[in-house]
Amino acid sequence: MPAKPDPTSPARRRTRSARTTAQFEVFSALVVAAEQFERELVALLREDELSVSQYNILRILRGAGPLGLACGQVAGQLFRHDPDVTRLMDRLEKRGLIERTREVQDRRVVRTRITPPGLELLDGLDAPVDHLHERQLGHMSERQLSSLKTLLTEARTREE
Repeated sequence: MPAKPDPTSPARRRTRSARTTAQFEVFSALVVAAEQFERELVALLREDELSVSQYNILRILRGAGPLGLACGQVAGQLFRHDPDVTRLMDRLEKRGLIERTREVQDRRVVRTRITPPGLELLDGLDAPVDHLHERQLGHMSERQLSSLKTLLTEARTREE
């Protein structure tokens, strides 16, 4: 009976093209950078007992102004999909950082707004978050940052 081929032998390893290797290396670099950046943001937000998703919701609602947004509109703007936006909002509402009210014209629509304490918390986080981003990306020029943003946008908006 012939011996089984060794799966670790060079003859068994698949040869990858330079392009395939480059694609994997870019993917790996993105994942590592994103996880490092997020860990640092998580540590900063922990002091205020906020998750990254809760922080993002507050930012979105601040940008929406006094009219606020419906829950689905907030969910559509999150930078990371979260299937339980309502639960996140429940926690923020319990802390008095947001308020939700039903629309008079259409009672099915619940409008969410950031409250003055929510604005105060977010305003207090602006400088530390800006400082964090400066530590993370301050070594890059504005031109490099713009190019990186363009490349990342192009990478994620590919045609299916």
